[in-house]
Amino acid sequence: MGFILDGLDTEAYDRSYSDRQLIRRILTYFRPHAGRMLVIALALALNSVAGTGGPILIARAIDIVSQNQTPQIILLLAGAVVLLGIAGWAFNYAQQMFSARVVGSVVLKLREDVFAAVIRHDMSFYDEHPSGKVVSRVTSDTQDFSDVVSLITNLVSQILLVLLLIVWLARIDARLTLLLILMTPVAAGIALGFRRVARRVTQRARRVTARINAQIQESVSGIMVAKAFRQERAIYSTFETNNRQAYAVGLRRGITMNSIWPIMSIASGLAVALLVYLGGSAAHAGTISPGNFYLFMQAVGFFWWPMLGIASFWSQFQDGLSASERVFALIDAEPKVVQTGRLPVEKVEGHVEFRHLNFSYNERELVLQDFSLNIRLGERLALVGHTGAGKSSIARLITRFYEFQGGELLVDGRDIRRLDLSQYRLHVGLVPQEPFLFSGSVRENIRHGLTGASDEQVRRAALGISNGEWLDDLPNGLDTDAGERGANLSMGQRQLVALARVLLKDPAIFVLDEATASVDPFTETQIQEGLETVMRGRTAVIIAHRLWTVRTADRIVVLDHGRIVEEGTHDQLMTQGGHYSELYNTYFRHQALDYKPPEILEDQFAVSDG
Repeated sequence: MGFILDGLDTEAYDRSYSDRQLIRRILTYFRPHAGRMLVIALALALNSVAGTGGPILIARAIDIVSQNQTPQIILLLAGAVVLLGIAGWAFNYAQQMFSARVVGSVVLKLREDVFAAVIRHDMSFYDEHPSGKVVSRVTSDTQDFSDVVSLITNLVSQILLVLLLIVWLARIDARLTLLLILMTPVAAGIALGFRRVARRVTQRARRVTARINAQIQESVSGIMVAKAFRQERAIYSTFETNNRQAYAVGLRRGITMNSIWPIMSIASGLAVALLVYLGGSAAHAGTISPGNFYLFMQAVGFFWWPMLGIASFWSQFQDGLSASERVFALIDAEPKVVQTGRLPVEKVEGHVEFRHLNFSYNERELVLQDFSLNIRLGERLALVGHTGAGKSSIARLITRFYEFQGGELLVDGRDIRRLDLSQYRLHVGLVPQEPFLFSGSVRENIRHGLTGASDEQVRRAALGISNGEWLDDLPNGLDTDAGERGANLSMGQRQLVALARVLLKDPAIFVLDEATASVDPFTETQIQEGLETVMRGRTAVIIAHRLWTVRTADRIVVLDHGRIVEEGTHDQLMTQGGHYSELYNTYFRHQALDYKPPEILEDQFAVSDG
């Protein structure tokens, strides 16, 4: 089984729950529907009574026929059987209707809880766990959870029927009834003996499904890169490997689950044979009537059916428990960003201070060590440095996306860990390097900056970026469909939408990771004008990639491996001729209008010498 389960380890936040813990947890979702559950229980009981009455009436009819009673009595019994059948159908319909409503409501609440847990997690959670696997738990696992509820409802109905029938049979022949009851441990032992192995194989099946979902989502999201580098075959090869693994896991699961059915059938056949012999002998001796003998034989079928039901639907039952276990594990996963208080944040001035702060994404590498930085109120601060210097980490800590491991991060003199996080983020505006747009219109995407903003407010925010000139390039203005992830817009247009979104939000602190993507000069000018509008009167922290940004910054902080090596204005740092000067000539100098490549300068120098 090793090759089948290779690569199907649990997630870091997974945990094991006992059946008792799972069932107790599941029941908490049913408590608000106690009234409907009572109706379901009553319908189940009445349906079981109707189901029990049918065989009893048929047994009575057999005895009447053997006693040569009048046809009228037989006709009356036949009519009673029909009425019981109709009543059973009505009770079953009521049970199914109310069950569907309750199960639907429970799944609705469970899905709301798990999705709330998903959006509550910090960014480090999504760094560690593929989004496809998370989606699988929110969608398919919550749906599979409902299947176990329907299964239990049906089994309860059958068990009630058996109990009622046993009470009736005990009045007829105590010995045969006792023999029937003694079969219970055998049937239950066989069915429950598969519990542990069934849970294990169903867990593996769900993990491989989540793995395939994650790979498909990643492949579709990166299809443009795959086609550009002709990696379709490699992607398909990965999918084929995962799919074959899913086949192997599914095959083992199917063999495990289906093996219980023939075992139960053999045990049921032996029980029937024993009752045929003993019951037939009793009927021949006149101890019981033919009708009661028929009733006992019917009881065997009714008695074994719930056990056979548990066996045949065991995979579904285990799927439901396994799914609920995975869902509850996601809900119970502890976030790494933990607020120690909930101080109200009605207003933010914009003074940010790092004091001897330590930060790492994992335990292996420290990104910021004993880091201190004071960002003054209303200051326009540019962060520059090589890749891995810690620029993005500073921005992510200000937005409180990640937890730091030591030191302090103060906003207006207050520890950021003691603030009400949702209120604090109302005062922080972020434009990432690749602005993300949701499916919908440009207007709707801008409105994400301020929930409940009117169309007029959205329009004013859009017009505030480069005087709204960028809207003329959109086919339908603000009503232009942005497409999935903003696919219908250029990178520059997405940045302008993101800037308008921040302007609508009107934050005190603005965090920008400038995109390095090339845009045409006109769009570049629009972006610069938009940035100037957004940064005016706010504390701005910018990971700088554009020459315009570093030249207009109030202060430039130069980072190297999580340390501040230089700081000052552009002119001051260029005069020093240090690390910033090297970075400027490497990354920024070529953006200047008067820039000429080295080979052109060499040609001019050669000509002048001649």
